[in-house]
Amino acid sequence: MIPPTSEAERLALFRTMQRIRAFENAAEAASQGGVSAYGQEAAGRAQVRGPLHLSTGQEAVAAGVCAHLHAADYLTSTHRGHGHTLAKGADLARMMCELFGKATGFNGGKGGSMHIADFSVGMLGANGVVAAGLPIAVGAAHAQKLQKKDAITVCFFGDGAINRGPFLESLNWARVYGLPVLFVCEDNRWSATTASGPMTAGDGASARALALDIAATQVDGNDVFAVHEAARHLVAEVRAGQGPRLLHALTYRVKGHVSVDPAAYRDPVELAAALETDPLARARARLQAEGAKAGVLDAIERDARAEVEAALAMADAAPWPEASAAFTDVQTTGAGQWT
Repeated sequence: MIPPTSEAERLALFRTMQRIRAFENAAEAASQGGVSAYGQEAAGRAQVRGPLHLSTGQEAVAAGVCAHLHAADYLTSTHRGHGHTLAKGADLARMMCELFGKATGFNGGKGGSMHIADFSVGMLGANGVVAAGLPIAVGAAHAQKLQKKDAITVCFFGDGAINRGPFLESLNWARVYGLPVLFVCEDNRWSATTASGPMTAGDGASARALALDIAATQVDGNDVFAVHEAARHLVAEVRAGQGPRLLHALTYRVKGHVSVDPAAYRDPVELAAALETDPLARARARLQAEGAKAGVLDAIERDARAEVEAALAMADAAPWPEASAAFTDVQTTGAGQWT
């Protein structure tokens, strides 16, 4: 495996992962400190209402893949999409405002965590339905091809999605029409509260892609430099018009299904082993071994935390949506009931 070619590039990957981790940690705390079961406010600042699906421990996949994307490229995500959104270049503070339900969020506070979208950077949206981002990505890629755009689409999805119909339909359509799409399976070993392995026949995402004549690459999804290198090759092939590709990134979901899920169903030994492969710790060790100064890496981590603290303060102070906003961005049936 060849590492990114410059120290600046390697540090940029580390910085992206630190920003994602800092955001997820803060969002998790805000979610856990919301309204109690008795309807009383928890102490501290205004909080996120409802549980969040966190990508803690999966930062290397988002960082390594999105480092190769341009502003004009499209991206679709999952219900666990904070990391993808940040890695694609979306504004961290506006995303925090969206989680808080504030008017200054990307979607005016209406989308929340599972429906984050920022079209200005090509992020077409997270999605609360497992596998639903796959056909959206294929549609976007087909539009790019018909319009002869010099851009591609990247579709993130989890291992649980490969057992749903849209996975087969989407990969088949992309291969038949030779679409410029990179499918990225974040194989975190869990489908909600059930281990994915016993529910999945065969060898998983890679084998199913190969059965549809789509070239697939499997990679250690907790090694950001390995992900970066694998994605570099696949993105280049997709951009060159060679059709769809699939990246199968093996990672681990270190948190519960949602931010208030203690994941007591998980084997503690398995979790402990997974934590030993933390992508941020591995990247830091690699960088220091290659000569990066500890002070530089510490500063990157501090800057990420400071940025998130500022975003929390901004979200806390941001205005709530006006009541009239409830009647915008909705489908009209033409019956005039909203007038």
